[in-house]
Amino acid sequence: MNEEATGAEATDEEQDRRPIVTRLVGGAIHAYRPAAPGPLEPVAVFRPVAGDEVREHAVAPDLGRAYYTTPDGAVCVGADGTERWRATAEPERTEDLGHHPGCALSRDGRLLWWYRPDAMAGRGPHDHWEVLDAATGTRLARAALRTVGHGGEHFVHPDGTAVLLCVGEGQDGTGVFRGTLGDDGTLELVEYPWDDRCVIGFAPDGGHFLTVDHGQADATVHAWPGGEAVFTLTVDDFGYDGAEWEAVVEWSGGYLDADTLAVVLYGEDEETGREWFRSYRVDAHGGRILGEFASGGRDCYDLRPLGDGGWLTAGESGHPVRRVPEA
Repeated sequence: MNEEATGAEATDEEQDRRPIVTRLVGGAIHAYRPAAPGPLEPVAVFRPVAGDEVREHAVAPDLGRAYYTTPDGAVCVGADGTERWRATAEPERTEDLGHHPGCALSRDGRLLWWYRPDAMAGRGPHDHWEVLDAATGTRLARAALRTVGHGGEHFVHPDGTAVLLCVGEGQDGTGVFRGTLGDDGTLELVEYPWDDRCVIGFAPDGGHFLTVDHGQADATVHAWPGGEAVFTLTVDDFGYDGAEWEAVVEWSGGYLDADTLAVVLYGEDEETGREWFRSYRVDAHGGRILGEFASGGRDCYDLRPLGDGGWLTAGESGHPVRRVPEA
């Protein structure tokens, strides 16, 4: 199966509308617009400020600026590497327990969403979520979270109106929050009634989203925005006895396109002790398992669906590779 089969190339205008993907390669933030299959070339490269420890990163839609978090703040740099602004997390950090601040840009590039794992940094009993003006770094809104998280991942809704934040609390599970910036400038916060779901991604049209059980027993598709379960798939549904195969559903995969999910299973062979992972296509509307496919990934996490039928894996150079199904 040739997962790098060529297809029709996108026009320049179509490429400009593609979501930007970022990677930290050689200490620099690289931005890509996934288009034709094969290894991707960066469309912009940004050098962080010397001495900064980059945790998460994003790039503006016009490729003019990059944003990143450090253990102590959020930073914006220009294309020439000049620091444009820096938002400092206060009070000062008194702990360093491997906390991983996260960030994401709004679809229009005007807002930077910033997750602060303040409890793990010794800044107080709980975490915070802030919305910054991406142009100036000014804080527009802030909300306290009940979590004591190690890190948090953002998922920006396709229509740009809301953001999901999935906070990982280690053995204590997860917290999933929906945030919107209200007309009055407040961060309107809704917490979903789960402490055991990890968000994987949105459907391309934003009508549903996928989660995986924190204990890795199943994958569930939820309706947006309420979170009602549409269907759930367990390891057994894929033909594996979870106990016999020591198999789990991995915290990876997502929407390959509007009609198809990628679900990844991971396990260990009892006889040989060898680890394995397998990727499956699943009907996104009813949960019918369509079959296994070769993702080309190096491990069970090396698969990022793009929502247009393709997906990314990591190349040997550290730059991503766009892959598509066999024609």
